[in-house]
Amino acid sequence: MEEDTARGPGTGNGPPGRPRDADDETIRQPFDRETSIPERSRATAGQVYLVGAGPGDPDLLTVRARRLIETADVVFHDALTRDTLVHRIPGAVEVVDVGKRADRKTPQAEINERLADRAAAGDAVVRLKGGDPFVFGRGGEEAQYLADRDVGFEIVPGVSSVIAAPGLAGIPLTHRDVSSRFTVITGHETPDKGASTLDWAALADEIRNGSTLVILMGVRTLERNVTALRSHGVDGDVPVALVQKAAWDDQRVVRGSLETIVDDAEDSAITPPATTVVGDVVSIRDDVAAVLDEFEPA
Repeated sequence: MEEDTARGPGTGNGPPGRPRDADDETIRQPFDRETSIPERSRATAGQVYLVGAGPGDPDLLTVRARRLIETADVVFHDALTRDTLVHRIPGAVEVVDVGKRADRKTPQAEINERLADRAAAGDAVVRLKGGDPFVFGRGGEEAQYLADRDVGFEIVPGVSSVIAAPGLAGIPLTHRDVSSRFTVITGHETPDKGASTLDWAALADEIRNGSTLVILMGVRTLERNVTALRSHGVDGDVPVALVQKAAWDDQRVVRGSLETIVDDAEDSAITPPATTVVGDVVSIRDDVAAVLDEFEPA
């Protein structure tokens, strides 16, 4: 097993002389939104914006996302939005935490209703979602709800952890010498579906034929997922990596194999959110990790 901790405060692996932001302060900073952002880029009254926040670091927001956040009347954010990003939202913008956590989960029906109600009241509304709003982010459900009620909305793509987590760990999802395709699944299917719709036999066949498998939200189901792949004939020596909290201060990468990764994760006390990457591309990390300039979180 290999484990490492990416950029933490004061470890000094980034560009020399880079200033640190006072992002841990709870006082949000003043911002002149009337003069700093072009009119065409500003949030519009009565409109909802389903915005991808990326993997959590404010430096990985798109320009469009940042401008909408800074000119909105209200931002509803989820549990994957770092405090560092929230503290950068201008003080004139109302900020509402509607995250789903183990001890407090905002019902999706309530979120949908609040988005529509605030837009109907004439507010410019940003729904800020970790990663991309349409990649396991329930953005599709929110879009349907808004459309059913004739509420105007826009989709603002974000950098999904599907790409960000492996990339920050030095793992390319594709490599012309190793893998020409990848598959993404969720490790946490909704209980409402009843039986799983995942075809583990097909997924195992893909891996055996050189594909990369990315599993989001699969920490608690890691043993079940590994067992399913092994039972369908995937060799135990296939490389696996777990990337915990990509682009956060406490990002960690645990490198193992299908045979060892369950024990490796337990020994390393890996906790959600984490992204699992299965396939030969994981071995590319072995070639580049020593000289990889780790991402420095804001």
